[in-house]
Amino acid sequence: MADQEEDFSSLPLTERFVHKIWKVRKEAYEDAAKQFEKTPAESDPAFRPFLQDPSLWKGAVADSNVAAQQEGSNALCAFLKYGGHQACTRSRNHTISPLVEKGLSSTRPNAKANALEALLLYIELDVAAPVIDDLLPSLSHKQPKIIAATLAALTAIFHAYGCKVVDPKPVLKALPKIFGHADKNVRAEGQNLAKELYRWLREAMKPLFWGDLKPVQQQDLEAIFEKVKAEEAPKQERLLRSQQEAAAAAQASGVSAMPEDDADDVDDAGAVDAFDLSEPVDVSKKIPADFYENLASTKWKDRKEALDALHAAVNVPRIKDGEYGEVVRSLAKCMKDANIAVVTVAANCVEALANGLRKGFGKNRSIIQGPVMERLKEKKQAVADALGAALDAVFLATSLSECLEETLDFTKHKNPQVKLESVKFLIRCLRNTRIPPSKSEVKSISDAATKLLTESSEVLRSAAAEILGTVMKIMGERSMNPYLEGLDEIRKTKIKEYCANAEVKAKDRPKPIIVPAAKAPPLTAKKTLGKRPPGSAGPKKPAAVASLDEPESAPTPTPTPMRSKTQARPIASKLGGPPKSGLAAPGGGLKLQKRLAGPGGAAPPQVATPRRQSIQARPPSRDSEPVEAAPRFGVAGRGLAGRPLGKPIPSAPSADTYPTAPASNISSVERAELEEFRAEKERLQRANEELRSERSRMHSQIHELQNQNAQLIEDHTRDVLSIKAKETQLVRARSDAEAAEQLCARQQREMERLKRELSRAVRATSPAPNSDVAEQIYRDTGLNGGPAGTGGAAAVAAAYSRGVGAAGNKRRSFAARMESSEEKENSTFDPRSGKMVSPPLSSGMSSGAASGGRGSPTMAPSSGHHETSTARGEGIESWKRAAEVTSQLKARIELMKVKPPFFPHPLYQTLDLCETRHG
Repeated sequence: MADQEEDFSSLPLTERFVHKIWKVRKEAYEDAAKQFEKTPAESDPAFRPFLQDPSLWKGAVADSNVAAQQEGSNALCAFLKYGGHQACTRSRNHTISPLVEKGLSSTRPNAKANALEALLLYIELDVAAPVIDDLLPSLSHKQPKIIAATLAALTAIFHAYGCKVVDPKPVLKALPKIFGHADKNVRAEGQNLAKELYRWLREAMKPLFWGDLKPVQQQDLEAIFEKVKAEEAPKQERLLRSQQEAAAAAQASGVSAMPEDDADDVDDAGAVDAFDLSEPVDVSKKIPADFYENLASTKWKDRKEALDALHAAVNVPRIKDGEYGEVVRSLAKCMKDANIAVVTVAANCVEALANGLRKGFGKNRSIIQGPVMERLKEKKQAVADALGAALDAVFLATSLSECLEETLDFTKHKNPQVKLESVKFLIRCLRNTRIPPSKSEVKSISDAATKLLTESSEVLRSAAAEILGTVMKIMGERSMNPYLEGLDEIRKTKIKEYCANAEVKAKDRPKPIIVPAAKAPPLTAKKTLGKRPPGSAGPKKPAAVASLDEPESAPTPTPTPMRSKTQARPIASKLGGPPKSGLAAPGGGLKLQKRLAGPGGAAPPQVATPRRQSIQARPPSRDSEPVEAAPRFGVAGRGLAGRPLGKPIPSAPSADTYPTAPASNISSVERAELEEFRAEKERLQRANEELRSERSRMHSQIHELQNQNAQLIEDHTRDVLSIKAKETQLVRARSDAEAAEQLCARQQREMERLKRELSRAVRATSPAPNSDVAEQIYRDTGLNGGPAGTGGAAAVAAAYSRGVGAAGNKRRSFAARMESSEEKENSTFDPRSGKMVSPPLSSGMSSGAASGGRGSPTMAPSSGHHETSTARGEGIESWKRAAEVTSQLKARIELMKVKPPFFPHPLYQTLDLCETRHG
């Protein structure tokens, strides 16, 4: 036993760490922990062997003996605590896995606590990512107790450091697998971890894993989360070593601890949301190819369906940065849509784009903000809420300074609804902004709100008071006092009530006033060397302030001369002896002034050195009392009573008498320089105002041009739609015209057919005229006015014969033509019944004569006297037949007058003409 103890004491720690006897190892771990605690710094030689061979800690934390393993993890904690950052980074890769398998799953509470403390120290000394990366593989371990212990360690890590220090994304992605594990302890630890993560992330954690859970698992988690919603927001309980050093440095520099308001702002600013947890998604490829075509459709359902498809594509937690200007311009056009359903979906698309892009959406703000605010005139609450949410998302993606100018312009809108919604949007911006507005922005906001206080609507007046109260909450009451002047007490009281109830995220914290350390008094106000007399007053005031106190008490008051601003010592002679009673002559002082003045009227510095030496060599005297510094213009205290009344003493002028001229000259130089600075400041202020006015003018021009551009786009769209409508009408008109032309051609063909039928019917039914009628016609229609039987009648008869002969030159035979002619002559056409009827003149002539008379003209003679005589002989019968036809035509005309035919024909006009001539 003694040999073992001797061997134990003689071995170094590194050898005892790997000793085969567990008791030796256990004692080595205990000695190492004590040795680390005694080290004065991280660079102590005690850490060197373990830094050079960090694998020693792997055996220590994974010792086969549970007692030694407990002491080994304790020694590792001491090594990390006192060894610092280097000890952490050197040993981390060797110890985390053994700590999980041996320490976290140990049955001993101390061993488990030491292992968890070691993991927390690894995060505290460096960062959390390497530790989390080494812990996640243990979630797939084959032993359920290892998985449960790892989940418990992760829960403790998030509880101590929070989700701002430890990235929760890798852990959230592993939760669905944990909830599907067969072991109930693993599922229970998984629920505890999800509950802890929900304390920090709230609803932002769901998009990463919620869709992979079963409905039953979602219901169980919702029941757990309901209990957490009522709790307060958690705070980081354990600081990193870097945070501890920053706090110590701040405390050493004299800065007090962070106020509670500041801490709340920092916590709120660092809150984790779904945007921080999600990976960026490229939504440009998900936009439908026919989006712009459907958006330009004349049917509102097509436009709404296109916007629904766009909203489904862009409604993701985080969107990859890209060029979405064309999409935003299309959404801006949709704000003018007549259908409110289209406007609502377009506003939802704007909100999703702004929330997904965040800072990347800022370049498109000027395109969309104006049209959205212009559409705020909609009174339907659902549409107004969608537009307000879109504006809030645009503001969160930009800043108050970028949105302020256009918002203030819409607070002057002629539409009361637009004005009210714009004021509400401005209030929300002031509440949510994290950067306080500048002085110029405060002035613009206050001026606009002060004008709104005079509105006739009570809602607008209350909103204006809320604006001023919110700005007062941010900037402080003192900063807002100039803008509240002129308001009555009732309005001031209301503004202060809104200020007390306002909840803002930004506070204007003025810079602390740093009081410089007290400096030694300048040469113009040095105290007299030596002790002060017992009856003298208190400490002398600085020379920069003119003294108005009474003269110091003395047994025998002696008039003191009026001194320069730079003089505060008793008068001494050139030889350094005690001063003489009385005063030096004023003339001597002036001569000394001319003699001592240096360049520029300033006293040379070398004069002060022998004077100080003479004063130090002279013993202090009761008469040499300190004199208060004279004012700048020499009129203070006793005024003219300080001037000498005795006779000037020409001898021994005082070397300590300093005139006021040098001080006044120096002051004039400084004054001139100050005037230059003031002039420069005024010039810069004027230039700044000009630039600001130019900027406002340019902004107004830009806004006007944007409105004009939007109007032109709207006019162009309306013109395009009108052109398309006109083209449609033109196509329809062309088709109608073609149909009408076809109908006209068909009717024209029908008319021609009826004309031919009518002409054939007229020729076929023409009977031979009566003799007397023929003679009358012959007499009336004789050619060239000749009598009957002359050449005129013969010519007419010959012409008629030729006409009949020409009509008879057909393929049919002469006999058949004669038979058909007889049948046609013996019947007439009745226009009422549409049938052939017998003629009224049935006793005119026999069929043989009629046939002979009808056939004779067809035999056209070739030439000579025989032909002429034959035509004359048969002309009478032809004219008789013509008279009969005329009478029949008259009867038919009478019938037509009773019921006119459907198609007027030129033949009827000819018959009317004949009736006029012959009747």
